Amino acid sequence: MVDTATQDAQVDGREKKVEVQDLAIRYGNTPALSGVTLDIRKNEIFGIIGPANSGKTSFLNAVNRMNVMIPGMHVDGKVAFNGLDVRAWKNVYALRRRIGVVFPLPVGLPLSVYNNVALAPRLKGVTNKATLDEMVERCLRRAALWDEVKDRLNSLGSLLSGGQQQRLTIARALSQEPDLLMLDEFSIAVDPVTTMRIEEALSELKNEMTIILVTNLVQQAHRLADRTAFFLNGACVEIGTTSDLFGGKAKKQETTDYIEGRFG
Repeated sequence: MVDTATQDAQVDGREKKVEVQDLAIRYGNTPALSGVTLDIRKNEIFGIIGPANSGKTSFLNAVNRMNVMIPGMHVDGKVAFNGLDVRAWKNVYALRRRIGVVFPLPVGLPLSVYNNVALAPRLKGVTNKATLDEMVERCLRRAALWDEVKDRLNSLGSLLSGGQQQRLTIARALSQEPDLLMLDEFSIAVDPVTTMRIEEALSELKNEMTIILVTNLVQQAHRLADRTAFFLNGACVEIGTTSDLFGGKAKKQETTDYIEGRFG
């Protein structure tokens, strides 16, 4: 379990976007995560690192209540978003409209590039063509994709390259105008150049929203995250400023060993 004194020492007084207390997750009788207590601040990039099967994706699933769609997934403890327990949201889809999610592999819709991004605004009642055009362009620019697709907005999104499709997924998530953006291993199928473009976009986006970045690339967390949590064997071992954890000031030896590549 995380050393809460270590966590509290890192809190900078900013508004809490996500608050987690004694979170425990299991799939049937198999535990995936237990004893997690942490908070995530407004307008920060919060990194989560750790080896496979350490509970990182399960954590994200609990935040946006994906457990209601995953058979056998049980969540105990408290997860609050904007001060309200996520289980208190009567409309789970309203919650998810506030929380954008980008999965490891592109999840394209069988629609044009334009309509992939315009779908969420239309569902919210936006019908004015000029307004939609502006929103689509803004989201594609923020996802570092506009210059590559501006002349083929009517082409199927599925015809884009893998890296472009992943950025289209990010643009579609941004079109929801979320308060929180969660990325789960977004660069697993993306080339290094595209990864760097997305990272540059994320560094700018944190001025507008809070970002949770789950990554198995420890140097990606080092480049992007303000604070980082290290998950191992279903527990949150340590939370600290990224500069401390990567600067030799980690409190736990397991954290240092993982960051320095001694296991993973």
